[in-house]
Amino acid sequence: MKFRRTPIARTLVAASLLLAGSAHADGTLHFANWSDYFPPELLKKFEKDTGIHATLDSYDSNETLLAKLKAGGGAYDVVVPSDSFIEIFVKEGLLQKLDKSQLPNLANLKDKFKTLTYDPGHDYSVPYLWGTTGYSYDSAKVPGGKLDESWKPFFEPPAELKGKVVALNSIEELYAPASYYLGVDECTEDPKEAAKIQDLLLKQKPMLAMYNSDGTIERMAAGEVSMHQQWNGAFHRAHAQRASLVYVYPKEGVRLFIDNLTIPKDATNIKEAHAFLNWMMQPENIALASNFAKYNNAIEGSDKFMDKELFDDPAINTPADKLDRLKPFKLCSPKALQLRSKVWTKLKK
Repeated sequence: MKFRRTPIARTLVAASLLLAGSAHADGTLHFANWSDYFPPELLKKFEKDTGIHATLDSYDSNETLLAKLKAGGGAYDVVVPSDSFIEIFVKEGLLQKLDKSQLPNLANLKDKFKTLTYDPGHDYSVPYLWGTTGYSYDSAKVPGGKLDESWKPFFEPPAELKGKVVALNSIEELYAPASYYLGVDECTEDPKEAAKIQDLLLKQKPMLAMYNSDGTIERMAAGEVSMHQQWNGAFHRAHAQRASLVYVYPKEGVRLFIDNLTIPKDATNIKEAHAFLNWMMQPENIALASNFAKYNNAIEGSDKFMDKELFDDPAINTPADKLDRLKPFKLCSPKALQLRSKVWTKLKK
């Protein structure tokens, strides 16, 4: 069969040559990602394809990763912050600028991911996986078996659900939906509006079982709680074990997130880190991450390697009548972020 040398084809040839050149490298890669968000067998495939020895560590939130990098801990070569934290990491001097000459597979990005507001030129990041942050509930455990498609049942749960609701342990994940529910700008610089969000979260707090970003799948699958703020991919995995679970796209708005592969400023294995980022932008590799974590990705041509069940699940493949509820990342001012931080400090006392 003749090989048609399209721009993408030329890119794939260049990528294969790059990988071939490092196939017997003696390098090392220290990778850190969110808990249960990367398949161990994919890391083994990377080692086999490149000859680079790789290790995997985990963390539970952007805030945890930020604190660890600021403290000089981890010794990581690649980490995965969310879109909302990229600018923060850059301003703190925690990320290296990418050498795009080592990333020919950037050409594989789908058009809508080629220019992103938080890093327009992909100077510091490349997309990993993307999804939504809504909440799920167990229809067998809530009053009447069905809840409104609103943030109201989550922020103001019925009395029967006291102690049976879990929120994610992140101000980023709580503040934005609270602002949607209250009709307040998530980037407000008005202390009075921030106080409204704070009051809502403080009122919700006694109704919660906990704030926890780990174990969201297991907790809902086992029926330990009745409602959980949850990422759509985590819901998909829990739903496969418990059919009575329902994922909600609240009518007030639901956060659309993109997690990203980045190289920390203090990384020591720079060449290996670039090799990993480039390797992850190959369709068959990122598809394995999507199939494991149950989130979509940004790479053209990956769909044919992905499990069909992902496209059949409305929690993953957002229905057309709910697309207008998706709210992409919004860049907030330092003043707005300071207000948000004060709310979190007050909430976690």
